[in-house]
Amino acid sequence: MKVTVNVECSPEEARAFLGLPDVEPMQKALMKDLEDRLRANINAMSPEAMLKTWMPAGLQNLEQAQNVFWNQVQQTMSGLVSSTTNAMLSLSDRPAK
Repeated sequence: MKVTVNVECSPEEARAFLGLPDVEPMQKALMKDLEDRLRANINAMSPEAMLKTWMPAGLQNLEQAQNVFWNQVQQTMSGLVSSTTNAMLSLSDRPAK
């Protein structure tokens, strides 16, 4: 035997019937608080302030990478110059045949 019962009620009525707490006031208060915080943060951050906040770290890292690259190039070039100079000096110090 199969019995089907259809109940038409609103979510509020079902919640009350099942004894569940009404969380709607808490949800509204939390959403209002969240909205206020977001608005305050958005208003406090102008596009210029956001760029100043984000860009210096990126530019500084890029500048540091360039400095490391150029220091490495300078070290390599100075090493090549000194080894070439030493090789030329050792060739010029050989007695002529």
